[in-house]
Amino acid sequence: MNPSLQVNTETASSAHTALDQYATHELVETFVSDQQYAAIAVMNASSAIAQAVDASAQRLARGGRLIYAGAGTSGRLGVLDAVELFPTFSWTRDRAPALLAGGSSAMFLAVEGAEDNREQAVVDLMALEPNETDVVFAIAASGYTPFAVAVIEAAKPLGCLTIGMANNPGSTLLQTAELSIVLDTGPEVISGSTRLKAGTAQKIALNSFSSAVMVKLHKVYGNLMVDLRATNAKLYRRALRLTMMA
Repeated sequence: MNPSLQVNTETASSAHTALDQYATHELVETFVSDQQYAAIAVMNASSAIAQAVDASAQRLARGGRLIYAGAGTSGRLGVLDAVELFPTFSWTRDRAPALLAGGSSAMFLAVEGAEDNREQAVVDLMALEPNETDVVFAIAASGYTPFAVAVIEAAKPLGCLTIGMANNPGSTLLQTAELSIVLDTGPEVISGSTRLKAGTAQKIALNSFSSAVMVKLHKVYGNLMVDLRATNAKLYRRALRLTMMA
C-alpha cells in the first residue's frame, strides 16, 4: 500500500484524542456507541450486497463454490461465515472453502508477513482449481491487502465471479473485483484497530450476504431453518421443532 494514500481506517479519530484518560465507564460507552456506525455502513451498502447476492446465487445454483479470502480479522471472519454454512444450511464444506493468509494456524496466531504474500495467495487459490461457476469473495478492511487483491486478480481470468469488500472507498480491492461492497466505517476509536467497527461491519455484511444467498437457493422455508444439519443435541431438538412448525 502506498503510504501517501489517505486510508480512513488508519486515520486517528479526532473525537477520542484523550482516550487513555477516560474513566472505565466512559471507555465502555465509547467502544459500544461507536459500533452503531458499523450497522449504518452496512445498511448504506445494502444495494451492493443485494447485487452480490443475486449474482452469487446464479453461480452457486450451477454447482459452484463460495470461496472467501482474506487476512487477519477480515480473513478470520470469512472462515467463520464459511464454517457456519454447513450446520445451518447443509451447505457442504467442500463448497465453502476459505483462504486465510498464513493458513489454518492464522486462525489462532498472527502469522507475520502473511498478508503481503501475493504469491502464496495465488498458490492457495489455484489449489482449489476454481472455475466459472465459483464465487471468489475477498475481504480487507483497508482494501489494499496484497493477499486479498492477488486472489481476486488470479480469479478473474478464470471466469469466477469476483466480489471485493472493504472499508475504504476507492481502494484497490474494490476497483479490482467485478462487484464491490463498500463499508465506509471511518476511523476507529483506537486508530487503525479494524477489529473494532470495521470488523463488526464485515461480520454483519457477511451474515446478511450468505444468509440471503441461502434463502435464494431454497435452504429456508418461510423463515424456518429447514435444511440444517443436526450435528448435536441442540440442533436435533431444533430440527424436530422446525419439522413440526413446517
